[in-house]
Amino acid sequence: MRLSLLGIVFNQASDFVQNGGLILTRGYSMKTNGVLLRAVLGAALACLLGPGAALAQVRVGVVYSATGPTSLVGIPQKNTVPLLPKTVGDLDVEYIGIDDASDSTETVKVVRKLIDEQNVDAIIGPTGSPNAMGAIEFIAEAGVPMLAPVGTAAVVLPMDGKKKWVFKTTQNTGIIAQVLVDHMVQTGVKTLGFIGFADPYGDDWLQVTTDLLTDAGIQLVATERYSRQDTAVLGQALKLIGANPDAVLVAGTGGAAALPQITLRERGYQGKIYQTHGAALPAFIKLGGSHVEGTILGGSLMLVLPEIADANPAKQVAQDYIAAYEKLYGEMPATFGANVYDAGLLLQNAIPEAAGKARPGTPEFRAALRDALEQTHELVGTQGVYNMSAEDHSGFDERGRELITITDGEFRLLR
Repeated sequence: MRLSLLGIVFNQASDFVQNGGLILTRGYSMKTNGVLLRAVLGAALACLLGPGAALAQVRVGVVYSATGPTSLVGIPQKNTVPLLPKTVGDLDVEYIGIDDASDSTETVKVVRKLIDEQNVDAIIGPTGSPNAMGAIEFIAEAGVPMLAPVGTAAVVLPMDGKKKWVFKTTQNTGIIAQVLVDHMVQTGVKTLGFIGFADPYGDDWLQVTTDLLTDAGIQLVATERYSRQDTAVLGQALKLIGANPDAVLVAGTGGAAALPQITLRERGYQGKIYQTHGAALPAFIKLGGSHVEGTILGGSLMLVLPEIADANPAKQVAQDYIAAYEKLYGEMPATFGANVYDAGLLLQNAIPEAAGKARPGTPEFRAALRDALEQTHELVGTQGVYNMSAEDHSGFDERGRELITITDGEFRLLR
């Protein structure tokens, strides 16, 4: 009897689309008809097969920069997608991954496609800070939670009606900057030069660092900016050297973080060089070679995992992720991939709560999912412990950072 009814449902649905969606979809595009069709079929199948059937499917879009200037960050994020939870309770989870080619304009197109055509319940990504900033308006308008593995805290701070839909899976700038400035104070740094991306990532780091330096009594004597796409920063490096600071802070990500440091060393700068967690990947050492020896950065425990105490709750989670990644790809993942892995853990924790209130694929489910993410408490990830709140959509505390240096071509704890 049910099979006969199912046949009727599919035939009726086919007529529904062929007739332009009848009155319900008059004036809507075919892609909207497709979304409505999925909703109609889902509701009909649920009624026919009964409450015990595991038909509901959560759809998650993943936006990464696997090509273009941010690809060193985006490739491990793309590679992590197959390691994300495929089932949560009785729900299947489907991931729809799309490369935005490190282009902010393309990111917006991809996000809108995921929302309008794929009817996703959540989005993980994008890779870059400017890309994420450009997507906020659209995910907020659609009411779709976005878990952003980006550096800038500006995606979640200051909190407002749009940013409440964004959750950040990396440490906020202030947590990392504080440990760097503390080290500057302890080692007698009195003057600092700054060179950072001319985008939201660099803006955020410059603002946060400036505030901390004022409190620490350190003078910012030179400020330079550069683009992610730049292949040379000689002019900026010469100006920094001319200011003769005790130390320089580089606020960049991926391979582009190495460029200013290489140039400064080649031109004879001998002072300390600090880097942000944007430089937390093996490729930074490979690109920089001897020029990055002695670098001081704040970053994830994943960089120095063998030196981390077993009592640290994040160590085992990080080890499990690394083992799964190495089994699949034969190489160690960068911490940027772990940011996507943690997004999967956050969703895995929040989905059951949301599913108890509404069905996946509905606005009510996405709103409940956002609420559940905001209530995350003591969730252990690969890089620390998450405690979200209405004011804090990153959730990391000091357990999510380590002070690290580079010695003999390896990341090591700076004790």
